[in-house]
Amino acid sequence: MTRQDRLRKWFSYALTLLPVWWLDAYILSRWPVFGVTPVLLPVAVTAVSVLEGVSGGAGFGFGAGLLWAAYPGGHGSRVLVLTVMGMLTGALAQYALAQTLMGCLLCSAAVVAALELIRVAQELFFLRAQLLPALSSAIPQLLWTLCWVPAVYGIFFRVFSRVGGDRLA
Repeated sequence: MTRQDRLRKWFSYALTLLPVWWLDAYILSRWPVFGVTPVLLPVAVTAVSVLEGVSGGAGFGFGAGLLWAAYPGGHGSRVLVLTVMGMLTGALAQYALAQTLMGCLLCSAAVVAALELIRVAQELFFLRAQLLPALSSAIPQLLWTLCWVPAVYGIFFRVFSRVGGDRLA
């Protein structure tokens, strides 16, 4: 793959992230289901990580983390968290799982569960909530987010297959 092909591939991924971000930030956030909204940017990072591996997942996680940190109430730790999670899910997909929808679903479940556990731990640490109320919002958010994994993975898989992505395994 030439340098120009790589630039075209990552530019395509960045353009593909824009409608996912728009859906996450402006559409789904306005209509919560059962009081929760899905978090699609971590799922997008997971999808690219499953398809591209460790370095691609970490790089895409960094870029998506910058976008996610710019959300209202966001903070810089989101950049680090998505970078590390992109790297870890890329390694998991590269060495242990298949680059399939099922691999993406398993990795997305792990990533979103970890993010929800971090959020619950913060709420407990800063005494903003008690355990059961915090978990009662975390579990539906995890399940609602997992409903969006096939759509997000499908979008990025289409880009992956069109711009010359190479299978890792």
